[in-house]
Amino acid sequence: MLPLDKIHNLIKKHNELEEKLASGDIDKKKYAQTSKEYSDLNEIIEYAKKYLSFKKDAEDLNNIINDESSDMEMKEFADSELQNLKINHQINEKKIKLFLLPKDLADSKNAIIEIRAGTGGLEASLFASDLYKMYEKVIQKKKWSIEIISISKSDAGGLKEVIALIKGKNIYSYLKYESGVHRVQRVPDTETQGRVHTSAATVAVLPEAEDLDIKLDEKDLRIDVFRSSGPGGQSVNTTDSAVRITHLPTGIVVSQQDEKSQIRNKEKGLKILKSRIYDFERQKIDQERSKDRKSKIGSGDRSERIRTYNFPQGRVTDHRINLTLHKLEEFMEGELFDEMIENLSLQAQQDELSKVVS
Repeated sequence: MLPLDKIHNLIKKHNELEEKLASGDIDKKKYAQTSKEYSDLNEIIEYAKKYLSFKKDAEDLNNIINDESSDMEMKEFADSELQNLKINHQINEKKIKLFLLPKDLADSKNAIIEIRAGTGGLEASLFASDLYKMYEKVIQKKKWSIEIISISKSDAGGLKEVIALIKGKNIYSYLKYESGVHRVQRVPDTETQGRVHTSAATVAVLPEAEDLDIKLDEKDLRIDVFRSSGPGGQSVNTTDSAVRITHLPTGIVVSQQDEKSQIRNKEKGLKILKSRIYDFERQKIDQERSKDRKSKIGSGDRSERIRTYNFPQGRVTDHRINLTLHKLEEFMEGELFDEMIENLSLQAQQDELSKVVS
């Protein structure tokens, strides 16, 4: 059962916003924000009022059912109405609970995805490359766009690391459950005896930080420049174009050397740094709010093994929700990705719903 004071507060807030908008005594800057707030409340206010009236409506119908002077037809009608009222009351309660869930302000943002080869040597780098290709296919199907910020390749077409910006609608809300350790079990091409090897890659999904989210103070930054190494052509290695930025308050370090221009490397580095600081601050707040939380869904804990891709058995298993899909090839093509994300979102929603009344 929902606390009635929360329901009354919703109706009170709705009335206050309605009066404020009707009075016209509000500046233009706040008008749009107030209108949106009022519009959001409008969606739930009808259910809130019905939820509050349930007890009285149920009593009225019970009175008819228990009244000896009521004829049988009237009693049957009242009993049918009471059953419908109870069903609708449960629906209203769920809708209100969902509305009361804490809103993640980052859900509507673009996302920066970071994929790194983990344990497993060359096979891990090949798996990191496969993961990146999988996300590329999902992005293509969603008609989003992707921009590589930084990439480091390994031998045989693998990836040591790739960092990319994904742009579109509500990207972070869709991809945030991908953060964690992804484990692969398969027979490498170089394996002559057909033995299954296990390796891993880590994925971090960060909401893209905007200037409004994170303000960087120059005195909090240490910027070092150095000569780039690795592929990129001769000119990359002849100038101090690579940049390493350290955020002194948090100790977060970002290195960027993909571009020939030191200025461009600094710009890209700052973009990554802002998103990492934003994610760091969000996680710190999240941990303070729920120190006893056991679920890792959406927490961004990179140390947790979240999913296993078993190629010999053709299955992919998400360990957070114990969901196994026996169509690994289709999953790697981005075909079943929606099904996985929907199940993760549903579980996260259920976990949050249980906290609303507590």
